[in-house]
Amino acid sequence: MTNRTFPQGFLWGTATASYQIEGAAREDGRGESIWDRFSQTPGKVVNGDTGDVACDHYHLYKQDIQLMKSLGVSAYRFSVAWPRILPTGTGSVNQKGIDFYSRVIDELLAAGIRPFITLYHWDLPIELHDRGGWTNRDIAGWFADYAAIVARALGDRAQDWITLNEPWCTSFLGYDMGVHAPGICNHHLAVQTVHNTLLAHGAGMQAIRAASPTPCRVGITLNMGYNLPATDSEADRIAAENAVDSVYEWFVPPIFAGHYSERLLSEGGEQQPVVQPGDMALISARNDFLGLNYYSPTRISSAGGVAHAVRNPNGEYTEMDWEVEPEGLYRILLKLKKVTKGQVPLYITENGSAFLDEVAPDGAVHDERRAAYLRGHLSAASRAITDGVDLRGYFEWSLLDNFEWALGYTRRFGLVRVNFATQERLIKDSGHYYRDVIAANAVI
Repeated sequence: MTNRTFPQGFLWGTATASYQIEGAAREDGRGESIWDRFSQTPGKVVNGDTGDVACDHYHLYKQDIQLMKSLGVSAYRFSVAWPRILPTGTGSVNQKGIDFYSRVIDELLAAGIRPFITLYHWDLPIELHDRGGWTNRDIAGWFADYAAIVARALGDRAQDWITLNEPWCTSFLGYDMGVHAPGICNHHLAVQTVHNTLLAHGAGMQAIRAASPTPCRVGITLNMGYNLPATDSEADRIAAENAVDSVYEWFVPPIFAGHYSERLLSEGGEQQPVVQPGDMALISARNDFLGLNYYSPTRISSAGGVAHAVRNPNGEYTEMDWEVEPEGLYRILLKLKKVTKGQVPLYITENGSAFLDEVAPDGAVHDERRAAYLRGHLSAASRAITDGVDLRGYFEWSLLDNFEWALGYTRRFGLVRVNFATQERLIKDSGHYYRDVIAANAVI
């Protein structure tokens, strides 16, 4: 294999999340989520946007799966909305919710596309939030019960499961910075949320394996960048090497080594997660794979004698103000190979870019910068495989332009443009480029 080709059987996919695309917020028994409440709170989301309709994928899923088929993807990562299955978070199952995801899976399989199911992509039932949400240790049991219900219903046809998407975002964007639902600003609660999400992951893995009617594979998805030096100086190199990567340190050591980072705990002082006997064994149980969401690195400067993050004056930045730098993806893949001792397969479960997309006079979307972003990051992924990383698949974020959380509909990540007024879909040039990469099984 060269640095431009991929192994036979490499999975090419796209990814979405329930609240970002489904809409149908009040249909067929779906309960309210923390994002419903958050987005309907004035001032929380740009332009007052909500996910009430989003991409109307709930009604247009067949069309969207045909779009995937036309791109040639072999896998689709999507999330189940907890409040569609259990409208109040626990208790009675909403069969109409189960039936929807069952139809989605049947349609995917008919199109030759392998389903990867994420059980939690941030839309917590509001009743559970009112009972403490992720700050309440009991949520590990609530999540395990929910996971078992879904695995029992869908596990005859779906074998790949992701418990949680980006628990760092759940913990710190939701409970520390307050910029995501539920909008709480309390660092101590955020630290406890870290532990509770990890408990839910461990309990969820147990529940899925016990409930699935067929053999299954279960993992978690973590969002990580990589600390790169701001300049070529030795001082910046050392500063970047020694800088804390809080996402990595909060989640990778507990999952793969059974303990929290001593550095983070010492820096936290009295703000420590409450850990009970047996917790770390549950958290560090075997993962069948690890999902990585990578978008951008962090540049570290030693100027002034204190390591700090800076912008790259020569870098290209997306509309999210994230630097485009594939080297960070290559480096974090190698780091994960080392920490997992090469024994845990990896998937890139999200990677993509938001740029200003316009429909040209010829009726097409000529998003050359997104195609270039893909080309660079796929080359980095291929290089990592050549250097021994057990990378099994790549899921581009995202299939569709969608509701970008607190930024509403002001950022477009999709390979497919969505006209949110008409729900018309249009494959962008980057989508055609991705189709050609998949057909060649190589970076082109």
